[in-house]
Amino acid sequence: MNSSRALIIVNPIAGGGRARRIQPAIADYFREQHWPAEFTVSASTEDLRRIAAEAIAAGYRCVAALGGDGAFHHLAEAAVGSPTILGFLPAGNGNDIAAGLGLPRDPIEAARVLVYGKPRAIDVVRFRSLEIESMQGGDARVQRSREAIFVGAGGAGLDAEAAQLANTRFKRWPGVTRYIAGALWAWRDFRAFDLAASIDGVPWRGRALFAAIANGPCYGSGVRIAPAAQMDDGWLNVTMVREMPLARLLEAIPIVLRTGDIRWPEIERFRCRRFSLRASTRAQVHGDGELLGALPAEFEIIPGAIRVMA
Repeated sequence: MNSSRALIIVNPIAGGGRARRIQPAIADYFREQHWPAEFTVSASTEDLRRIAAEAIAAGYRCVAALGGDGAFHHLAEAAVGSPTILGFLPAGNGNDIAAGLGLPRDPIEAARVLVYGKPRAIDVVRFRSLEIESMQGGDARVQRSREAIFVGAGGAGLDAEAAQLANTRFKRWPGVTRYIAGALWAWRDFRAFDLAASIDGVPWRGRALFAAIANGPCYGSGVRIAPAAQMDDGWLNVTMVREMPLARLLEAIPIVLRTGDIRWPEIERFRCRRFSLRASTRAQVHGDGELLGALPAEFEIIPGAIRVMA
């Protein structure tokens, strides 16, 4: 790839500091390949978004994230609809988006893809949350709404609680153990709730633990929630997980870590373009491990929304 203007945004805390430690080796590799690139270190999530938006507005041909899924998530937020080519040098704890893109887990090998790969258009998921406030007289109005995008996978319910705990209480635990520990911790106080969904206009109702909405096959550092998902096929992959006892949930863990091929009556899978979801109680929604808002919400696939070296 001919890159007269390339910017690498480093999230210094990704992977427990791995991104910052590997930065000099990646810079050396680019110099050896005569591939000019600038590096800048972000100070926070908001700073990363700002740097990405300013780089895209300034006309950088390529902007890449050296960090984890969260860093690439915020980079993609800034790039939707722009001609900028994105790159991902995975150095986080999960790197599920990198896996969905077929990128090497080694950031040096991923740097080689950035230099010699080809741009690929991939889809993103648009999320819109609507918070409803009941008014006197039985009327209702929208109190506030929030829009966001995510690239890999997200969900509502128990998995969102697990994602939040993985990023807080268990953030120092390695790999997928953070997410599993978060799910088991959340289970103590979690209760299944009634869900009402619309899957491309077809209604679905049931009592569930969570609903997962995926563009890529994995989340939670390797949990294969939607093994058939592809990031460039124009489809959402929805997994509805109905109420089940803890013993059954524990039985599922090794399967979702190996193949994700669970064919149980408690688990239903759908492919669609649009998906809306309402719950009998307030439920958080996450995407790419980031908390995005709460139910009720709508999800829509946006085909070819960003271009990535992959």
